[in-house]
Amino acid sequence: MALVLTEEQSMLRDSARGLISDKAPVSHLRHLRDSKDPTGFSKEFWQSFAEMGFAGLLVPEEFGGSGLGCVEAGVVMEEIGRTLMPSPFLATSVVAASALTRGGNAAQKSDYLPKISNGSLLASLAIDEGAKHRPLQTNLQAVRAGNGFKLSGAKALVVDGHVADLLIVAARSAGSAGEREGLTLFLVNPAAKGVAVERTIMVDAHNAARIEFNNVEVNADSVLGEVDQGAGLLDGVLDIGRGAVASEMVGLSEDVFGRTVEYLKQRKQFGKLIGEFQALQHRAAELYVDIEITRAAVMKAMQALDADVAKAASAVAVAKARAGTTATRAVQEGVQMHGGMGMTDQFDIGFFMKRARVCEELFGDANYHAEQLARARGY
Repeated sequence: MALVLTEEQSMLRDSARGLISDKAPVSHLRHLRDSKDPTGFSKEFWQSFAEMGFAGLLVPEEFGGSGLGCVEAGVVMEEIGRTLMPSPFLATSVVAASALTRGGNAAQKSDYLPKISNGSLLASLAIDEGAKHRPLQTNLQAVRAGNGFKLSGAKALVVDGHVADLLIVAARSAGSAGEREGLTLFLVNPAAKGVAVERTIMVDAHNAARIEFNNVEVNADSVLGEVDQGAGLLDGVLDIGRGAVASEMVGLSEDVFGRTVEYLKQRKQFGKLIGEFQALQHRAAELYVDIEITRAAVMKAMQALDADVAKAASAVAVAKARAGTTATRAVQEGVQMHGGMGMTDQFDIGFFMKRARVCEELFGDANYHAEQLARARGY
């Protein structure tokens, strides 16, 4: 399959780019940060986003969505990366919508997917418990009680968990940390007794949450998928999220590259534009090539996810690892080529550096995915 967008996907990109660049430039994030906005994103803009069909991009048409695929979700995430737009799109419209679509029963889909599609419900996946992304190390306990379970434990770095109306919680209903068997996903109301949510503002001015569960009661209808067999569902959902974050990093990298090249054309030193210096030209050219190779890897991964999620793990691991290293290189080169001013808050380039660092960690950094590839090949 060609690693280029179709005409329809290009139209989607142009539509998303026009809306996001107009309503949510980097200055929008700066304003939210400086005003200490309690939600960390614009609810009004999110509704406009939903009305244009973006919130329900991955939701099947029968539940009010567009029924599109991962390539299309990646197109929107790339545009979000260009302006660092804070929104629940990743947590709700990509990860949670995929989990419910792939693992939900008829009642769960009918209850939640239409609300995700129209923008009235926000959801988030609560998976990691430590400083690093290690899904199989899940140790939050799900103990059988009556007709359901009691959940006890804590989750960290729950993206947009502070505003979520629904939590999809990975818990250990059997076995011990590190084992694939014994994981179960639960749908939990964050307002339920025993749930404590603490908002955490990340270094990039985006939002996450620490969430504690103290004997939280959930009934059998709250199980997403099958009891003790949640690892397979979780693998697919996480890979979709990883592909989306990789797409965001492609957009982030390209915007940083554009800003840097523009600066090279304006800044003078020793009576010459610094862009005339061959050493900087070489660095810029190498970065451009790096970004284009990464774009191809990410597109391949998104196409693989649309073809068969179960067989896309290796392509996604390559894309996420590559996107992380490319974004890191892009922002480092951008700051260096801007000189000392690049480190100041006056310049937007610092926002991109911070976001790149967070995206690198989300759903596994380059080292994590390199390890997954090695294991898949028996090393």
